[in-house]
Amino acid sequence: MPQQPETNRPVSFVPIGVIRSSHTVAKQTPVQPVYAKECLGQAVLLPEYADGLRDLEGFSHVYLLYQFHLAEAPKLTIQPYTDDRPHGIFATRHERRPNPIGLSLVRLVKVEGNVVHLMGVDILDGTPLLDIKPYVPRFDAVENPRGGWTELVDDAVARQRGLRDFKGDAGGTDGR
Repeated sequence: MPQQPETNRPVSFVPIGVIRSSHTVAKQTPVQPVYAKECLGQAVLLPEYADGLRDLEGFSHVYLLYQFHLAEAPKLTIQPYTDDRPHGIFATRHERRPNPIGLSLVRLVKVEGNVVHLMGVDILDGTPLLDIKPYVPRFDAVENPRGGWTELVDDAVARQRGLRDFKGDAGGTDGR
């Protein structure tokens, strides 16, 4: 029988960089990349990780994994922004998770040195970046996906709530 992993030992991560965006107020930040389509941002890696960006520019999209560094205490049941009903935290992408790790799929614009230029950034400025992984259609695209409870939320309601009080950047684009 396989040995069970020790689940009570802490796991630690060291950020590889920081995410830069025009989003400086949580309540004015779109809650998902789909509501931030025109929002530019950058993943600025520490110089010692720059070589890890080699060949990344051939991909159209990347996953960003990051720490919800300003998240409040975790809750196992939460009312997500886009719905009026509570759901289990693992059935949402809400930030009040036992391990406050965020995930966003964003469009890669270009790579310059240790800076990855991005579009569709729904992440607060200054967020610690934990990892970058390429979106690979061959591996990541799924047939006949289901969206659970999110499919019951009206598109117009989800869009309004997903944008929250988003004000856009200084250039006037607000991702709408």
